[in-house]
Amino acid sequence: MTINGGISFWYATDTTAPQPARAPLTRDATADVVIVGGGYTGLWTAYYLKTSAPDLRVTVLEQKFCGYGASGRNGGWLYNGIAGRDRYAELHGHQAALRLQQAMNDTVTEVIDITAKEGIDADVHRGGVLEVARSPAQLTRLRAFHTAELGFGETDRAFHDATATRARVDIADAVGSSWTPHGARVHPLKLVKGLAAACERLGVVIHESTPVTEIAPRRAVTPYGTVRAPFVLRCTEGFTAALKGQKRTWLPMNSSMIATAPLPAEVWASLGWSGREVIGDMAHAYMYAQRTADDRIAIGGRGVPYRYGSRTDHDGRTQPATITALTSLLTSFFPQLTGTEITHAWSGVLGVPRDWCATVSLDRTTGLGLAGGYVGSGVATANLAARTLRDLVLENPTDLTSLPWVNHRVRRWEPEPFRWLGVQALYAAYREADRHETATHRPTTTPLAHLANRISGRH
Repeated sequence: MTINGGISFWYATDTTAPQPARAPLTRDATADVVIVGGGYTGLWTAYYLKTSAPDLRVTVLEQKFCGYGASGRNGGWLYNGIAGRDRYAELHGHQAALRLQQAMNDTVTEVIDITAKEGIDADVHRGGVLEVARSPAQLTRLRAFHTAELGFGETDRAFHDATATRARVDIADAVGSSWTPHGARVHPLKLVKGLAAACERLGVVIHESTPVTEIAPRRAVTPYGTVRAPFVLRCTEGFTAALKGQKRTWLPMNSSMIATAPLPAEVWASLGWSGREVIGDMAHAYMYAQRTADDRIAIGGRGVPYRYGSRTDHDGRTQPATITALTSLLTSFFPQLTGTEITHAWSGVLGVPRDWCATVSLDRTTGLGLAGGYVGSGVATANLAARTLRDLVLENPTDLTSLPWVNHRVRRWEPEPFRWLGVQALYAAYREADRHETATHRPTTTPLAHLANRISGRH
């Protein structure tokens, strides 16, 4: 029987000590910095502010509990990808985007180092990232991707042919892969729980069960009171649309996952995957997977990509059809897993700006700051965003505050029903493009995918 929802597989299997619920806000309060959102972005920002300025009064307001959103539901990819890098190269030049990429490479090490420093056991294994091609068209895109990454300074990236790829991980129909060492597997929930505890040890005040209904200059409004502060930082990612006036700011994109039962040693002997790389592919409707610390496979992708009116789920449940589709995807990659028990399924939302570019910003005249729009690459990007927000708040010009994503502006998403119709059409086009490329075995990307990319703003 598959457990569907329950927030995520990570919550259902967490064996660490339960964290008592943190008290909600009960009255008006003041702080030096108030952070809205108790996920990776908000907690990392609080952590770095307090380590850099211990006397700063920092308050975090979280609508449910820390890690309720994407930070407790994601695929556990701590890697160097950042949404919008190529767009930033177009806007600010190659060297500016190169600095952004180098900062992301360094961020993977930064997160691993801080988990060790703070004693956070998050099942971290630095096996890198393996991007796989399974059709001629995917292989063409993979080669272009690999070349582009080399151009952004990844001289330690390696390209593998079909034989070398399947020797590393026995993926059916694999025709090539690109591997980078700048990635690690993590247990998302253990990371966010450990980070919240580290923040509290530093003196950060965290109020859970405290939904923020409005963010305004120098105040965050909740049903239980208003917190006033010189700086109010919005770190709400996929839940941003619930805030007053933010309905069309970032689109809450749904992503779903399944996890298998623990696989026996003989199955792993046939699969390989001894390096425990996180694995992705070059499909248009792409997938992501990891080998967990207890020897399961957790694999994800897009199911129903968007709910009308920017609605978000409550408990992580996903549609039965999505579970079926992800199970089919799993056995497509690994046919020997046909019939393997799927023990857990869940979903979550991620924030997508209209131009698919992650950003971090601060307006000192209003005290309002924000970070997000990670488009699924937030586990590491949230850390870089947090360190950048710290430097902006403390008015400390650094290499981070001059990166090209700082204070980036983007137009809002279209109103409904155009937003819903557009997203549904785009992902139908991506799925059809994948089917066409697999069926025809042509080495070029189908024009349908190029059209979808232009309309979506991805490229």
